[in-house]
Amino acid sequence: MTGILRGGCLCGGTAYELRGERRPVVACHCVQCRKTSGHYVAATQVAADEAVITGDTLTWFRSSDIAERGFCSVCGSNLFWRKFGSDRLSVWAGTIDGPTGLRMESQLYPESAGDYYDLPDVPSIEQATLK
Repeated sequence: MTGILRGGCLCGGTAYELRGERRPVVACHCVQCRKTSGHYVAATQVAADEAVITGDTLTWFRSSDIAERGFCSVCGSNLFWRKFGSDRLSVWAGTIDGPTGLRMESQLYPESAGDYYDLPDVPSIEQATLK
């Protein structure tokens, strides 16, 4: 999918535009995603240079040895995930304004899913298969 999508945090302190090609949504049930989101994460992904981020409230948290998570320092909205050294940026699909045209295609770490919800009806994939 191409074209411009806009989104941002709950308080409006961080906004973004996504330009160019976006990956279909992938759900992640890993413990870190569950802890930072309160459920599981559903994210699309773009080339980092096709994401224009504005505002002054974005904070990055180093959540592991390989990646960091971007969130609003005012309202706490979780917005982004990026692997160190990657030219890709994952964007939480729920932070996109209006219709996205995206669909969930697959999921990661279903073995870590919470016991209070059913898994989405999409195939599971290995982390290594993602860009």
